[in-house]
Amino acid sequence: MRLCFVAEKLHDSDSLGLLGAPRFLASGLWGWLLGQTVGNLGSGGVRFGFSQINYGSTRFCAQPIFRRGGRIEGGNGMNLEFSDDQKFVQTTAREFLTANATLQVDRAVFESDASYDESLWKKVAEMGWLGTTVPEAYGGTGLGYLELVLLAQEMGRSLAPIPFASSVYGATEAILLCGTEEQKQKWLPLLSSGERIGCVAFSEALGDSDVASLETQVRGDQLNGTKTPVLDGDIADLAVVLAGEGDGASLLLVDLAGDGVSRRKLNSLDASRSQAEIVFSSASFERLGAAGEGEAAFARLMDRMAILMGFEQIGGAERALEISVEYVKERFAFGRAIGSFQAVKHRLADFYARNQIAVSNGYWAAWALSTDDAELPLAACNLRVASSDAFVLGAEDMIQVHGGVGFTWEFDCHLFYRRAKVLAATLGSPGTWREKLIARIEASEAA
Repeated sequence: MRLCFVAEKLHDSDSLGLLGAPRFLASGLWGWLLGQTVGNLGSGGVRFGFSQINYGSTRFCAQPIFRRGGRIEGGNGMNLEFSDDQKFVQTTAREFLTANATLQVDRAVFESDASYDESLWKKVAEMGWLGTTVPEAYGGTGLGYLELVLLAQEMGRSLAPIPFASSVYGATEAILLCGTEEQKQKWLPLLSSGERIGCVAFSEALGDSDVASLETQVRGDQLNGTKTPVLDGDIADLAVVLAGEGDGASLLLVDLAGDGVSRRKLNSLDASRSQAEIVFSSASFERLGAAGEGEAAFARLMDRMAILMGFEQIGGAERALEISVEYVKERFAFGRAIGSFQAVKHRLADFYARNQIAVSNGYWAAWALSTDDAELPLAACNLRVASSDAFVLGAEDMIQVHGGVGFTWEFDCHLFYRRAKVLAATLGSPGTWREKLIARIEASEAA
C-alpha cells in the first residue's frame, strides 16, 4: 500500500529529494512540530514515519514503514515497542556511556596521538557488547539485532571514540554471514572479547567505489592492491577485504599482522575515528565464501552495516538537537531567550522533523534486520539516506543556532559535525544510497 500526499512547499527548490525533510503545512503539523521541538523534547512514544520521493514540484509519496503484518516482536498485528529487556539494555548503555564516554573523552583522543580510547574499549568489551549478536557458542552474548541497534544509538549519542562500528557491524557481521565453522570458531571469540579489532576495507580512492573499478586483485593465493581510506584501519588486527577475482569479486579475511601488509595512518576530519591506507603486497588471506561470488555477499554486508551505522547517526543527531535546545533556552539576546525567536524555532523544527523521519525509518530497518525480511535492502537504503541527512544537516544547524561560538574549538558543536561527516561518507555517499534506493524500488515494482 502506498499513500500519496500533497505538501505546500515553503522553499523554492524544485525537488524535495529522497528522504529529505522539507518544510510543509499539513493539518497544523508545522505548529505541532514547533511545540514538540522546544516544549516536549525527548518525550516517549513511537511516531509514524514515512519516506519521501519527489514526483513533481509539490507532490511526494509517503510509504508506511511497518506494513504487511511486520512487527518488532513475533505474533499477530503490529508491535512498535521494544521489550522491557531491550529497554533495559539501552538504559544500561546510556548510564554507562554517560559516565565513561563523555565528550571530554572524545576530546582527549583529538588532543593526543591515540586513534581511540583503549580504556573505554576494554570496558565496552567487559560489558559484552562486542559480541551482542554472536552466539554464546562463539563467545558472544547471544542477544539480537534489536539490542544491537539500541547500543549503536547510544554509541552515537556519546560520540564514543572506539572502533565499535568497524569491528562489530563490519568484521563480526561479515564472519557471521559468510564465515565457515572453522572461521567462526577462530575469529568470533577474539572479536567478541575485544582481543582483536576488525575493519572492512573496500574503498580504493576518495569518492564512491564499485566492484567494476576494483584494482585490488587476487592472483592465485596472493592479494595485491591498496585500500584507502579504511576506517580504523591503522588499529585493526583483521580486515575484511573486497577484491577483484576473475570476472567477479571475492570477500577475503586478511590478518593485518601478516607478511605483505603495510599501512599508513591518514589525516581524518574526525580524529577520534581514524582512517588508514592499507597496502597488500602478495599478502596471504582466507576466503569468506566462494571465489568470485563476493559481490552479493558484500551487498548484504553493506545493508546491515548501513542499518547499524544509521542508528549511530540517529543517536548523534538526537543528542545534537538536545544540546541545541538547551543552549537556545539559556542564551539571551535583546532581553529574551533566543529560542523564542521564530527563525530559531523553524530551524529546530526542521531538525526535529528530520530526526523523526530517520527514527521511523530506523524502526522499519531494525525490524527487517531482526527478521531477515526480504525488505531489508530497501529499508537499509531508506535509513541510510534519512539518518545521514538527519545527522549532517542537524550538526550544521547545531553550529548555526550556537552562533559565533559554534565555530570555536571550546564548544562541542564541531565534534558532532566531524562525526556526522565521517559517518555519512564511510559506506558510500548518501547520493549513492539514493541511487540504490531508486533502483531497488524500480526492481520491486517490476517484480
